Amino acid sequence: MSIGKFYLITTFLFATITNNLFAQVNTSKVDISEVEVFARDKMIEHLFSITDIMVTDVTSPPGAARFYAYSLLGAYLVYGVNESPLLQQLQHPIPKPDPTLLPDRKGINLAFTSTYAMLEVGKNIMPSGKKLTTAQETLVREYSKKKLIKKKALKQSIDYAKKVAAVVLNYAKEDGYSRLSTLKRYSPSKGPGKWYPTPPAYMAAIDPEWRTIRPFFLENLAAYSPPVPAEYSEDKSSSFFRQLLEIYEVTTQLTEEQTLIANFWDCNPFNVSYSGHMAIGLKKISPGGHWMGITGIASQKAGLNFKESLYIHTLVAMGLHDAFISCWDEKYRSDRIRPLTAINELIDETWRPILQTPPFPEYTSGHSVISKTSAVLLTSYFGENFNFIDDSEVFFGLPEREFDSFLKASDEAAISRLYGGIHFRDAIEVGMQQGEKIAKYILKRTQSHPNLLGGKSTGRSK
Repeated sequence: MSIGKFYLITTFLFATITNNLFAQVNTSKVDISEVEVFARDKMIEHLFSITDIMVTDVTSPPGAARFYAYSLLGAYLVYGVNESPLLQQLQHPIPKPDPTLLPDRKGINLAFTSTYAMLEVGKNIMPSGKKLTTAQETLVREYSKKKLIKKKALKQSIDYAKKVAAVVLNYAKEDGYSRLSTLKRYSPSKGPGKWYPTPPAYMAAIDPEWRTIRPFFLENLAAYSPPVPAEYSEDKSSSFFRQLLEIYEVTTQLTEEQTLIANFWDCNPFNVSYSGHMAIGLKKISPGGHWMGITGIASQKAGLNFKESLYIHTLVAMGLHDAFISCWDEKYRSDRIRPLTAINELIDETWRPILQTPPFPEYTSGHSVISKTSAVLLTSYFGENFNFIDDSEVFFGLPEREFDSFLKASDEAAISRLYGGIHFRDAIEVGMQQGEKIAKYILKRTQSHPNLLGGKSTGRSK
């Protein structure tokens, strides 16, 4: 694509926004209009359309975070980079267009355009994304039925959304994802204490080179590398063996509540069930998908308007993306054995955890890392004592759970990996520290701009 054409496509990005798009959320309850509620809820609803496609495609946890991030970046970008300091803080900025070529946005419904752009990016970045055409057609009908967009402006709005999507897709092409398939094929290391594929499916390692993907905010992955895990040892007095024995003892006498917690936070898209010789994939949301669900729940409970909800969704999605890159960097460096393999070899060859072990090395716990990252970001926006009912897993057959804060939810998500028998305690605890460090850096970087959320916590809690 020529520079001139690229500039023409992206000129709308620097349009002046008369109202502060991402102003700090008010600490007092604000009633928003029916139109704002409709626009916000449709964005959240159609974000789940993207989630549903990922579940069908069995998208890996890091891959899902990447898809969320770029899809929401498309939605966010509709409102312009110049008035969106979050995007000005990217370590690889989106190229600046020629400000003299600003388009006429008169008549465009920006909320509609934003949601359509989100779906357009998803449609073109996911393997089965073309299925989102149906969601786009539904979105058009929904806005038309509400008479929120005029027929003569509909084409202009859709064209506008597609221009945004083109910018994001071009930007995504440069993040290293397309090069993954060209890298040397990964083979499990040999030797005691090293990761090896686990039953029942013995799947190959997932995304072993994900550390090569470009983060949005993190400049140096080494700065977020956790301390080395407990060294593999068959000595019963060693830290490694004591942790191994803890998993065995806890999982052999789980309480009903611990079992519920483990299943609620399972979020394993690779889960399979066997019937004879037939392997059946069970529909599971990714860990990132679970936290995107929580973000939507919080947005609705807090009464956020469309723009506010869009901002926090985009921030959390980008945080998920960066957190997974950092976590996967460590996973394939430490290359630690899973509890299932070690317990079968050293304690009980018949033992099985209640959760299926995901197909990648153990340290650090991915759910611990990304849950704490998400929780810290959400807490910075909504406040520390934000009570909510998490129904993210109802669609997948699990009950609701109530939490007094995002941080408590992240703590439960982390310890669920011990109950599930798939992580050692140090991977859980260190993973939470890793996730918190990542989130605090993102907040420091993004909130340094005076026009972004006032550079401070909103303290908004319900």
